[in-house]
Amino acid sequence: MTKTRATAIGFIAVLLWSLLALFTVGSSPTPPLLLNTICFSIGGTLGLIWTGANGGLRQLRAVPWTTYLFGTAGLFGYHALYFSALRMAPAAEAGLIAYLWPLLIVLFSGLLPGEHLRLGHLLGACLGFAGAAVIITGGGSMGFQTDHLPGYGLALLCALTWSGYSVLSRRLGDTPTSSVAVFCIAAAVASGLLHLAVEDTVWPDSAIGWASVAALGLGPVGLAFYVWDIGVKQGDIQMLGTASYAAPLLSTLALVVAGIAAPSWGLAIAAVLITGGAAIAARASMRR
Repeated sequence: MTKTRATAIGFIAVLLWSLLALFTVGSSPTPPLLLNTICFSIGGTLGLIWTGANGGLRQLRAVPWTTYLFGTAGLFGYHALYFSALRMAPAAEAGLIAYLWPLLIVLFSGLLPGEHLRLGHLLGACLGFAGAAVIITGGGSMGFQTDHLPGYGLALLCALTWSGYSVLSRRLGDTPTSSVAVFCIAAAVASGLLHLAVEDTVWPDSAIGWASVAALGLGPVGLAFYVWDIGVKQGDIQMLGTASYAAPLLSTLALVVAGIAAPSWGLAIAAVLITGGAAIAARASMRR
């Protein structure tokens, strides 16, 4: 597989994650950890079925247990920290801090063998972050408060968890992507146990709710992890990190089309910032 094709496959994850907010709204009132349990179970089960159909189950036996621990911690840790942060701090501010992970991927990737961090990557990532900030905050004031610092700290750990998982996955290039199915199943078990400990069980109460949960498990919390694994291992990880800023833009557009959010000048400004940042980073990646 060429690097360009792997990068394109990895970008499918960004497109799928752009639907995360829309499907999450539709899945209400299911609590987050129960939602994680259901979605990871769907994504992991389908992954195991696909792996078995292609004769790849034997490969899974050869994967070290430390790799499974690493992958499970990445998937489960990110979501557990994210939902906890949004419970302890305002969603806009905590979400913005958590969405530092694309910028951190671009920066951390410069430490990988064979990768070089150029000025264009830094400038593109900063422009993309500015665009994400406009979307998440709605163009308003951040309004940070000291009593929300614990939540902000968890959001920062959330960003570090996913960026670290994504960059370190590059060092596991020989690990088959099918191992992500085991990561998902293990994350589902961990989420289920934590759900029983801290949440009340509330199932989807409508056909739209169940359809949204199924769509989450098939896409943003399912297929997205597999194509992302291919992208970060075999593609241009710096370009993927910067292109990930398209997720909040596309997510907002999906909410606008669905009538959940209203269009605004802030959205237009964010589109210019994100598109410009991605273009600058792309040019930097193509330079020799």
